[in-house]
Amino acid sequence: LPTSAVPYVSIKCIDVRKNHHKTKWLVPWGPNQCEKIKDFDEAVSRQIEANDIVFAVHIPLPPNEMSPWFQFMLFILQLDIAFKMHNVIQDNAEITLDVSLAYRDDMSSEWKEMAHAIETRKLKCAFHSPKTPESEGRYYDCDLLPFMEIGSVAHKFYLINIRLPVNERKKINLGIGEIKDIRLVGIHQNGGFTKVWFAMKTFLTPSILIIMIWYWRRIKMMTRAPVLLEKVIFALGISMTFINIPVEWFSIGFDWTWMLLFGDIRQGIFYAMLLSFWIIFCGEHMMDQNERNRLSGYWKQVGPIAVGSFCLFIFDMCERGVQLKNPFYSIWTTDVGTELAMAFIIVAGICLCLYFLFLCFMVFQVFRNISGKQSSLPAMSKARRLHYEGLIFRFKFLMLITLACAAMTVIFFIVSQVTEGHWKWGDLTIQANSAFFTGIYGMWNLYVFALMFLYAPSHKNYGEDQSNGDLGVNSGEELQLTTTITHVDGPTEVYKLARKEAQE
Repeated sequence: LPTSAVPYVSIKCIDVRKNHHKTKWLVPWGPNQCEKIKDFDEAVSRQIEANDIVFAVHIPLPPNEMSPWFQFMLFILQLDIAFKMHNVIQDNAEITLDVSLAYRDDMSSEWKEMAHAIETRKLKCAFHSPKTPESEGRYYDCDLLPFMEIGSVAHKFYLINIRLPVNERKKINLGIGEIKDIRLVGIHQNGGFTKVWFAMKTFLTPSILIIMIWYWRRIKMMTRAPVLLEKVIFALGISMTFINIPVEWFSIGFDWTWMLLFGDIRQGIFYAMLLSFWIIFCGEHMMDQNERNRLSGYWKQVGPIAVGSFCLFIFDMCERGVQLKNPFYSIWTTDVGTELAMAFIIVAGICLCLYFLFLCFMVFQVFRNISGKQSSLPAMSKARRLHYEGLIFRFKFLMLITLACAAMTVIFFIVSQVTEGHWKWGDLTIQANSAFFTGIYGMWNLYVFALMFLYAPSHKNYGEDQSNGDLGVNSGEELQLTTTITHVDGPTEVYKLARKEAQE
């Protein structure tokens, strides 16, 4: 699995200093550990106020250390709240947390502050027993709450201190029930998965780069200008290379918290490019379409993709962008934010499914057109017929692979959005398999590689200075071939077939 989830239970420390200045951190274990209490009953009997209690969590659990290979840390908050007749959870209750995060790289050095914030989270709790004195002490069933996300794990040890400040006058932390414990679930990427991922990227980068250079040189050898399809395939190659370049190696040595956001942007550019490419790819092979070889002919299809990508980018900036400043921020904490985020994901999912149906329809049209043209094949000479049958087979094969690739990409996009969101919705059921991630990634690379290979313009000069041994042609048919099959300056053969037949 690509990620691991580690449960932590906070330790209740007593803050004996009356003035709550951030001079000292309260550590749950180790040499300078804090003075602890078991529960709030002990606090009441010792006359310790709620404001003097700090919930401390040390990450990771002893004797482990955190590692840069973990790539990111995501924390989910879980509250254990007991039912008491005199202290029930009120409707629309909000809990206010005064949270601080510190780090250090060895057991003896001082803790350094990394972030501090005062955050509110809405409590969504249900009590499944009758609210009677007999039910006192039973726990509410509360939703998980998003707590914190950090885009790099640059230090070995982290410390979280959480206070629940009570202020009667400002009505802060009133009516939130009797909190017994604060639990956290820490999620990070597995080091082993990270290494496989990096190795894959490092291996794939040069292979796509080499074929891209080869492909562009082939196009430059032409005396004509490149056609739209060739440009779009090249642009797709560039966006694939952009995803491939293993910038992540730097995240091992540097504390780059923006890597998650950067990864999202790279993936977004590739998605937008891939979706636009499929539309243009099918459109350019439609034989009864007049507006060919011009990007402006596709504004109706490419426009919505651009708008959708821009919206997802804004949404991402609202979540991950703000987290660069405040790791405790989450768009899911407010009602408006949650509704917006849900709306975004649902709209994106619906658009993708509609897009996929539209693409299937276009592919169906292309197939229907080609089947229509196949009826004129028997009239051709054997060499021409074999040549065109080969082209048509190759093209149909590529079309089917395109559809399979599109279906997998749509599924992958929806699953990855849901996987990312489900921690924040408080449901820990989905686990995307790491083979799924690496498989999809490999599939994209293979697909882009195959496209460049199949669509590179032919350098063969049939019927002029070469023998046509590979086509099994005798000299009588050479003349015919010369007029029908691509010259050095002709566009790609499949493309030409579509063009030529359309004109006829």
